[in-house]
Amino acid sequence: MHVSMNFPKTHYLSSPATAIANADVIIGLELSDFWATVNAYTDNNSNEGHGTNASRIKPETRLISINSVDLLTKSNYQDFQRFQVVDVQMAADAQTTLPSLIEAVRSALPADKKDAIAKRGELQRKTYQEDRIRTRTAAALGWNESPISTARLVMETFAAVKNEDWALVASEGNVSNWPVRLWPMEKHHHWLGRSGGYGVGYGAPASVGAALANRDLGRFSVSIQSDGDLMFAPGVLWTAAKHKIPLLSVMHNNRGYHQEVMHLQRLANFRNRKVKLEGDMGPVGTSIENPDIQYHELAKSMGWWAKGPIKDPAQLAFALKEAVAVVKSGHPALLNVWTQPR
Repeated sequence: MHVSMNFPKTHYLSSPATAIANADVIIGLELSDFWATVNAYTDNNSNEGHGTNASRIKPETRLISINSVDLLTKSNYQDFQRFQVVDVQMAADAQTTLPSLIEAVRSALPADKKDAIAKRGELQRKTYQEDRIRTRTAAALGWNESPISTARLVMETFAAVKNEDWALVASEGNVSNWPVRLWPMEKHHHWLGRSGGYGVGYGAPASVGAALANRDLGRFSVSIQSDGDLMFAPGVLWTAAKHKIPLLSVMHNNRGYHQEVMHLQRLANFRNRKVKLEGDMGPVGTSIENPDIQYHELAKSMGWWAKGPIKDPAQLAFALKEAVAVVKSGHPALLNVWTQPR
């Protein structure tokens, strides 16, 4: 499964939470994970090791799926997540179906419903604007801290590439979804999307592969690269240098597999144990320190231009400017940035 960019983030309907919660009908167009769209899973770490599920929608909400993948389902290799029961299941191509569906809805829409729909739209616009204000306020917290906040890492990176025909390749780097929340993604190539399987090690190879495709299209490829993710397949750095694949890789170096750190913290809280991550067994398998990995030196050894470690946020903008110039000259560049956990 691959979750990709398919709707402009600057549109007031791009905030799905409120829209989904208030929807009377939800139509999934080529939606590969309908279950996660209408349900929420919480990892509460019970003794049985199971989390809890909660519905995001009203009990009476009707679900419709238009998906060509239904025509491909077979053994061995398949492309779907947890099964979701829907009210209407149509095995069809969504892109081909959509024009006729839009016209049918317009024809069937009663005149006395138009005012109600307009009011709902205005409410959604207001909710969208309020959410943007809250997001920007949250992003400003710890702006001048060292290690560098993930929001500043992301927004300084955007400031450096915003005048290019940019593409955020691979995932958003486990940085609290700041790129998706703050970057004005309006074109389909602005974000490659998530892997869908949450497998560690996807980011570096995916970003190099996307950068190769973007090279011939004249697009500027940028990746927020997680530190632990890079260590699964660091050899891809050599591939990028060997084939002169221009890519700006900005390290989210929080010196740990922080998803697992948070999991241990939740588990300890559930079992009423002290959260000990220093001098105990907590860092085993979760910490990437002692020694700290010098990712910039690793990248240099494989033919990249690289710089770091960058710990002072005041130094980040200039370093990014240098790195962008290198990438525009046709070569890969990496910045090793020390960051907050998330």
